[in-house]
Amino acid sequence: MSADRYAVVGHPVAHSLSPRIHQAFGRQLGIALEYGTIDCPPEQLPDRVAAFAADGGRGLNVTLPHKRAAHALCTELGPTAQRCGVVNTMAWTGDGWRGHNTDGSGLVRDLTERRRQDLRGRKVLLIGAGGAAHGVAPALLDAGISALFIVNRTDARTDALADLLADPARVHPRYYEDMDDLGPFDLIINATSMGHDAGDGDPVALPGKMLTPRTDVVDLSYGRAAVGFLAWARAAGADRLFDGLGMLVEQAADSFRIWHGKRPYTDEVYEELRKEFGFPLASD
Repeated sequence: MSADRYAVVGHPVAHSLSPRIHQAFGRQLGIALEYGTIDCPPEQLPDRVAAFAADGGRGLNVTLPHKRAAHALCTELGPTAQRCGVVNTMAWTGDGWRGHNTDGSGLVRDLTERRRQDLRGRKVLLIGAGGAAHGVAPALLDAGISALFIVNRTDARTDALADLLADPARVHPRYYEDMDDLGPFDLIINATSMGHDAGDGDPVALPGKMLTPRTDVVDLSYGRAAVGFLAWARAAGADRLFDGLGMLVEQAADSFRIWHGKRPYTDEVYEELRKEFGFPLASD
């Protein structure tokens, strides 16, 4: 009997660590699986997802730029996907796809359990209003933060995310050009590609007064893709710096549980990847 088939779909996707992570989880729990990658441009997503199901595919992880479109392809939605409006995990039910989102639970678990962060009562700045921001925002609110300020280059997307969250007492959409007047913050999260092309000596330009020496900073990217943003944070005096590698592993573990009914241990997989993607700016 052949192993069940899973994959991550995105564009581009060759760089994804998801196959490696899920194969490690499978070995840990003695679950045979095949896990590959599907690189497809947005216009091909419906056909490629349908073909994967027709060929026996049981589950998909979804990454950029498909998280919004994947939401529309699902015939059922879990409560988190309903709430955030984007999907990063799809499970085949036999009649259609059931969509989930594990990004937020992955981020919060990484911050609170691995990093020992207490999110309760914290004033948070979320930079970005795309799929990644949609995925993590509800979980941050559930973790007890006191205020969530959202900024994005496109004001309409900022307002749309704030409206979706439906928590006007804590959620505050702001214009990107107003960031200089918003701080300071307890926690700043970059959910954009800002800084991906910046090197260690060329950090992104953002107002330093958003930070105090007690501000923690997270980039949802990992490894070299997070260098530019975290270099800015270090230069501005941030307290602790985290990239998104831990979130990646934790959200994958939550996806694995959805598909297989068991949640793997993550520390060993995380430590192996951290050694490979060692990052001197992060505060591990």
